[in-house]
Amino acid sequence: MRRIGVDVGGTFTDLILVDDETGLIAVDKVPSTPDDPARGTVDGIRRVCERAGSTVADLDAILHGTTVATNIALTHTGAEVGMITTEGFRDILHIARHKKPFNFSLYQDLPWQAHPLVKRRHRLTVRERVTAPRGEVLVPLDDDEVRERARELARAGVEAVSVCLLHAYLNPEHEQRVAAILREELPEAYLSVSHEVLPLYREYERFSTVSLNAYVGPKVSRYVERLDGAVREAGFARDVQLMQSSGGTVGAAAASARPVSLLMSGPVAGLIGGIWAGRLAGVDSVITLDMGGTSADIGVAPGGELRMRHLVDTAVAGYQAMVPMVDVDAIGAGGGSIVHVDRGGVFRVGPASAGADPGPACYGRGGTDATSTDAQVLLGRLRPDRGLLGGEMTLDPALSRAAFEPVGAALGLPVEEAALGALQIQKYSMTQAIELNSVRRGYDPRDFTLVAAGGAGPLFACDVALELEIPRVLVPPHPGITSATGLLATDVVHEFVATAMQPLARLEPARLEALFAGLEAQAVEQLGVDGFAGERAIVTRLADCRYTGQGYEVRFELPGGPIAGDWVERCAEAFHRAHEREYGQRFDSPVEIVNVRVTGVGLVPPLGWPEAAAGSGTPARPRRGRSPSRWTAASRGSTPPSTTARRSARAT
Repeated sequence: MRRIGVDVGGTFTDLILVDDETGLIAVDKVPSTPDDPARGTVDGIRRVCERAGSTVADLDAILHGTTVATNIALTHTGAEVGMITTEGFRDILHIARHKKPFNFSLYQDLPWQAHPLVKRRHRLTVRERVTAPRGEVLVPLDDDEVRERARELARAGVEAVSVCLLHAYLNPEHEQRVAAILREELPEAYLSVSHEVLPLYREYERFSTVSLNAYVGPKVSRYVERLDGAVREAGFARDVQLMQSSGGTVGAAAASARPVSLLMSGPVAGLIGGIWAGRLAGVDSVITLDMGGTSADIGVAPGGELRMRHLVDTAVAGYQAMVPMVDVDAIGAGGGSIVHVDRGGVFRVGPASAGADPGPACYGRGGTDATSTDAQVLLGRLRPDRGLLGGEMTLDPALSRAAFEPVGAALGLPVEEAALGALQIQKYSMTQAIELNSVRRGYDPRDFTLVAAGGAGPLFACDVALELEIPRVLVPPHPGITSATGLLATDVVHEFVATAMQPLARLEPARLEALFAGLEAQAVEQLGVDGFAGERAIVTRLADCRYTGQGYEVRFELPGGPIAGDWVERCAEAFHRAHEREYGQRFDSPVEIVNVRVTGVGLVPPLGWPEAAAGSGTPARPRRGRSPSRWTAASRGSTPPSTTARRSARAT
């Protein structure tokens, strides 16, 4: 099986090709194309195939990680969205849960109000009502009223429509009819229908997730379709697989229909790549520092296992997105982060980035802002004579110095001191992010290995490890393509969910079994479409349960076997253990099932690493020499190639 992993970052696109039969591994890194990410992706795929002596038609799988959906949410550049909802529920998106980013501030912008996913004038209502808990129709839907609302949205020029009716997760009949009318009246609009995207209770979270899906949908679906079409034109005969926020991959068609599942696509791949590198090195518990051109992604994997965020905490850019999401934090600290002194005289690095175009000043592409990469070049930590991309991109230290001169002048410091200060600021921002994701969640960093990933991760890893007393630093093979490697180290995963709402003490086994049977049928069908069957297809049952009276649930894997006999007792005990792991205690209280889930996993061959890998940056023989460098305010001199290794040894 010949597979390619492609991770599109803000500055570079990383690629890795693996042939499972021959053990061949080829890697490459090309500049990203922000104007059309699909173009740079396809060009990179062709290039790495040529490097491996094959063609795109020879590939069995293309796996892709992308930040397109995330960037749309962060920059508020999504579609003009309309909504059709039940009468009386027009303002749920505005009211939300009364949670504030800053609890005690009287003056703050609430993201969901300052930049609404759906403007109030585009939120229209229809008279209908489905009741809980059985989904009976109390007020029938009026087709003529729906058609008039659809025409109002058409006149308003919306690009996408979210359909969010009350209790549609129990009975989707009305939503199905609304969607059919919208397809007739707005055939070009992108549709996001709640019972298809998120058939769960909790109105605000469901409305927000479905509307966010509509907000990012048109751009993401066009990007995915362009990419899928381009690789097919090049000879690839299968669906492109995209990394989801949950840590599994999904086909292009499913990703286009549910792009909200891609919101943490790129960062999650980096954590999986770090876990894979740790296992190759014989360590389980890892902290990943995946630092690219635009951001640094921090992940913590105790025991080498992915941690999932609670579904009520899975917000992106301030918008609630109640989809399974691996716990990864991203901060604006990358190689392209712009160094500046703000209007208040505060020395800052990022979050704005020079990106791929024009990039850091030292790239010589017209950039004039000082960046973290310029600081590394100026201090001799990056060798200008070796450049980037295997020597294809040269670095000009004179341009880095010129970019830092205004910063140094504003601070009253020599340019070298300003460059050192910029890197110190980045180091501490990453240190704080790791503390937030580890110490504050009950994990001691001293029990972990720090995996230095991304193009800039190894430049900071030893200093960060010393600051946090992390005893080991691991730099994997080709650290710059760790996220792309993570795409090949994960399985294909699909998750299907339904709301059950049953106390365990009064469980209806037949009803619960019917729900699971329907979800399992969907999982098996989707895995079959992806080419997985037999031993390579695994279907697992999970549930979200809570103690009666609790506001939120805990997700856990259900015991096997039919729902009969002592199954209820085994289910309760499994929940008690999961609750104890999550919160440190269990209670002697009744338990109720809220949601049931089925995951379908398509197993891919395990990824190894050969003695030698083909690709850019693989030297025929090691180069030796000395270069001027500076690591602290007091140190000056030349650095032999082994100095960085000695610094790593001190960290280990």
